[in-house]
Amino acid sequence: MKQSKIKRAEKRELKGPSLTIKWALASSFFIFVVFTIFAVITYKSSVNLIVAKERGNLEKTTAEVVSRLANSEKELTITDTYKNLSNSIFSDGQQFEKTTTIEGTLMQIDPFISELGQEGLSLYVYNLDKELVFETQNRKQKLFQETRKSPTIITLDSKIGFLSIEVIYSKGTREKIGYAQTFYELSSFYEIKNKLLLTLIVLEVVSLILSSVLGFFLSSYFLKPLKELRDTMDTIRKDPQSDIHMKDIKTNDELADLSEIFNEMLDRMRLYIEQQEQFVEDVSHELRTPVAIIEGHLSLLNRWGKDDPEVLEESLNASMQEISRMKSLVQEMLDLSRAEQVDIHYANEVTNAKEVVYQVYNNFKILHPDFVLTLDDDIPEEIQLGIFRNHFEQIIIIILDNAIKYSTLRKEVHISISTSRNEFEIAIQDFGEGISEDDLKKIFNRFYRVDKARARNKGGNGLGLSIAKQLIESYKGTVAAESAVNQGTIFRIFIPIKKK
Repeated sequence: MKQSKIKRAEKRELKGPSLTIKWALASSFFIFVVFTIFAVITYKSSVNLIVAKERGNLEKTTAEVVSRLANSEKELTITDTYKNLSNSIFSDGQQFEKTTTIEGTLMQIDPFISELGQEGLSLYVYNLDKELVFETQNRKQKLFQETRKSPTIITLDSKIGFLSIEVIYSKGTREKIGYAQTFYELSSFYEIKNKLLLTLIVLEVVSLILSSVLGFFLSSYFLKPLKELRDTMDTIRKDPQSDIHMKDIKTNDELADLSEIFNEMLDRMRLYIEQQEQFVEDVSHELRTPVAIIEGHLSLLNRWGKDDPEVLEESLNASMQEISRMKSLVQEMLDLSRAEQVDIHYANEVTNAKEVVYQVYNNFKILHPDFVLTLDDDIPEEIQLGIFRNHFEQIIIIILDNAIKYSTLRKEVHISISTSRNEFEIAIQDFGEGISEDDLKKIFNRFYRVDKARARNKGGNGLGLSIAKQLIESYKGTVAAESAVNQGTIFRIFIPIKKK
């Protein structure tokens, strides 16, 4: 069953599109929407602008036509209409063609006449009987209506354009003299409109393709660290004993932080695995021995020893001693677990530093009269630390107990206290066996003992320094050790001073 689960896990693939594809599609969709909105706004604005311009031009032309035809004082005729529109009456009363040359000077054509002659514009002038008296395109168009009509887009003779109708009143008599109807085809406008629409559609398709390709490459580039992180995690899932790490990312962004945090968590996890393995090994060994001893004595008593007072007493004493060792192991494990929850239960505790140090120092002088203990105090007045008093005592006792325990030849321990950079420092130095460089890196690990055989003879379960270190770090302090084999060891403890 387990093997089948492992095989299924090894074959596990993504259940859907990768994050790279999703990011590329999302970015493309976003660009597509933005460009579509931009294209629609551009298209509408351009069309409205062109329409407004064409309407304005037609209104201007129609107004000019009406203004010129209004110079007539009677109902419009062909002759009056032509003369008024062309302004071709000179001061001598003679009418000339616009291309006539006078004294070698070419007369200029009226720009308004040129405007009336453009292909898309049709001008129709009617008399009061709605009879056509003038036109520019020879299309015989009837009058659409007798009332004024502002430029409006309509379909006239299968052609779309602006139709405008104005009633003409004489400037002199103020009487109605005719009608002017103008029709401006919008065929060129619709050609421009269709070309603009086609251009925007082509640009949108091109932008969609380019944004998709660019989005894919950008997402692949930016999500590459995430893919490497996934591959690293997958490798660890398949092989928990692998020493693989996430590669360093030089982008200095959230992914770089994620990579660094992941590596730190990975190192911590591996450390916990090592400690767990060491824990299982040490605890099983520590418990196997006392259990075996107790079992042996109980078997002896069960067979015949209970009838022998000496054997009974010896077995009971040995069993009680082993039970005491197991009790000590359990207690140290509880102390270690509580040390990890200091910030919850002892966040506001305050302790007098010098008072505690002197108390522990005097107690050890009484307990170990064969040792020379000295205390150097460089602090002129009492200071307070943000730490629970019992924990502070426990830290000092653990370090001092180790110093005395491993001082076999030169029975001397020095203690010094001082302050620096808002920290209280206590240094405890012994002149005993010392610790090798390799072992020095591991002395704070759980259940780690430099010499396990000798450590069992000296007592202890290898948890003391782990408890001390955990307590110190829980109160935002630090601890460091320096040692030389056969010369001794010095522990330096730094704990922040409580601000008043």
